[in-house]
Amino acid sequence: MATTRTVTIINGDGIGPEVMAATVRVLEALKVPLDFEYKDAGTEVVAKYGTNLPHETVEAVLRSGIALKGPTGTVVGGGLPSANVGLRKRLDLYSSLRPVKSVPNVKTRYEGVDLVVVRENTESLYAGLEHIIVPGVVESLKIITEKASTRIARFAFEYARKHGRKKVTAVHKANIMKLSDGLFLDCCRKVGREFPDVTYEEVIIDNLAMQLVKDPTRFDVLVAENFYGDVLSDLCAGLVGGLGVVPGANIGERTAVFEAVHGTAPDIAGKGIANPTALMMSAVMMLDHLEMGEAARRMENAIFKVYGSGEVRTGDLGGKATTREFTDAIIAAL
Repeated sequence: MATTRTVTIINGDGIGPEVMAATVRVLEALKVPLDFEYKDAGTEVVAKYGTNLPHETVEAVLRSGIALKGPTGTVVGGGLPSANVGLRKRLDLYSSLRPVKSVPNVKTRYEGVDLVVVRENTESLYAGLEHIIVPGVVESLKIITEKASTRIARFAFEYARKHGRKKVTAVHKANIMKLSDGLFLDCCRKVGREFPDVTYEEVIIDNLAMQLVKDPTRFDVLVAENFYGDVLSDLCAGLVGGLGVVPGANIGERTAVFEAVHGTAPDIAGKGIANPTALMMSAVMMLDHLEMGEAARRMENAIFKVYGSGEVRTGDLGGKATTREFTDAIIAAL
């Protein structure tokens, strides 16, 4: 009999509780050996805890080793630091994994897109190390280390080999930032030599952005430092229909957090019309991570079957289905 795993559930803000409830319904319909423990994070719990990332939430994820998380809000230009960034730092979730794959019957400019963005998650400009030097002058620090660069390069190559991927592309701007991005490339090259079965290439970030919108099918696995990876992962999502249909994960040595990477959509929160696809696909990634591959394929196939039929889809993709109706269709397709 399979061992039951505890999953920490973090609903998040806005539409988070709605898309989470839908996703948990599908997981329960799969009858996988999972228990769910609910914890809080996000802007909507600040009044209760005085923080958007309560200590007990972090401790719960450390105990379970696995979390499924809805979107959390962050105030632009002020307020508390991002709960997402805080969770990554506290749990040392050094790798952001963003598979980007064409969804059946979702019309975009491209067909057959199937690539993966592997993003270093702990340093570079995105770490937010900045301060005021004098009034009117702000300094933001870009820290690149051999340890973090080597670790993310190895994650990318090991992922490629495990999943039958043929090529890893290192993303950089070493023509200008010769020391920082140069160190990142040096680490990628050293790791790449250990994987002769995986093709390795290097592409400058601005050229890569152009190449992606010309022909995204020429790329396989992209590995990038934090800030570049953040921008590219959203760009790539746009190639297949947007953030509403792509999953995400933040993975460390001890823990992994699987999450929807779209926003909290406060304008539609509570209306029952949110699209839960991104979180459902993140749950598929979670099942694979837990070595529940059969259940993962059943869930993924059910989602693609519903999209393939074109009969039931939410308003963001031109349909009229509610969140519950869409979820009912997924469960029926199981």
